Amino acid sequence: MNKYSIDFYTDLYRKMMTIRECEEHFVEPILKKEILCPVHLCSGQEAVAVGACSALKQDDYIFGGHRSHGHYLAKGGDLKALVAEIYGKETGCSKGRGGSMHLIAPEKGMLGAAPIVAGTISLAVGAALSSKIMNEGKVVISFFGDGATGEGVLYEALNFAKIQQLPIIFLCENNLYSTHMPIERIRSNRDIQKIAKPFDIKSWAIDGNDVITVYETVKKAVNLCRNSEGPVFIECKTYRLRGHVGPDDNIQGTHTDIRPEDEIEAWVAKDPVTNFENFLLDSKIIIEKELKELKKNIHREIEDAFEFASNSPYPDVSEVIKYVFK
Repeated sequence: MNKYSIDFYTDLYRKMMTIRECEEHFVEPILKKEILCPVHLCSGQEAVAVGACSALKQDDYIFGGHRSHGHYLAKGGDLKALVAEIYGKETGCSKGRGGSMHLIAPEKGMLGAAPIVAGTISLAVGAALSSKIMNEGKVVISFFGDGATGEGVLYEALNFAKIQQLPIIFLCENNLYSTHMPIERIRSNRDIQKIAKPFDIKSWAIDGNDVITVYETVKKAVNLCRNSEGPVFIECKTYRLRGHVGPDDNIQGTHTDIRPEDEIEAWVAKDPVTNFENFLLDSKIIIEKELKELKKNIHREIEDAFEFASNSPYPDVSEVIKYVFK
């Protein structure tokens, strides 16, 4: 017997599949130079965003980084506004001024993403402090990559969050690479979740490609935070199926990157979307006919979003410095 309802399982799959299809739809317009801003695709990391955000309430907060399309969509951000933003259009979530790495949907609790490594961690701590002072009961997730664990602000944030007992979850998406550098060339200790131990913060390292594991672990962390037992640190072990930026696969011998082909193939076998789809079919939670219909609907939504973005206007040149702070 399955632990959750059919609707819950189906919703997890729909969200992961929407993120995957949206990401892969960006490949062609990037190659055609219809999209000119740097685009960091999160294909392969969908289970982290969907599992984590499914454990939150709508008015809980999240902050992202440079690879945050999945976080934005999993928290309920508008699909059309995301695609339009990446095309640099006025109808984008940041009015076309920010591009792929500057996403925001405050009405859904997505308070922002930024390309500066570890740049939003301190902002997330501030939001958690505000929630505690205002007695709002909101939990904050700070999403960041393994590269951010080399930045001092993370350790200052961990210390402050623990001293103040803040309702924040520090969630590290460890995809084994910081830009083009493998983790073993950057960290002497690859067990990232251990960095929380000196601050007396509860931490877990989990399979970030298993959406149910992510959901259940984050749910535990959320409950701790709501009961004033936070902060919590979670390391999600995952892998990006595309390169650091853009659609390039970054395989050894064809690029400046150093990802061996057999490593990529091993992680393709752990694809979170494909494996969850197989689980749904094998468990008879969904049948093939229903799955095809669901995929068709998702495809239609993605096509509509890209058409919307393509037909939307660019920001007016007369407003080039509007929304820019002095």
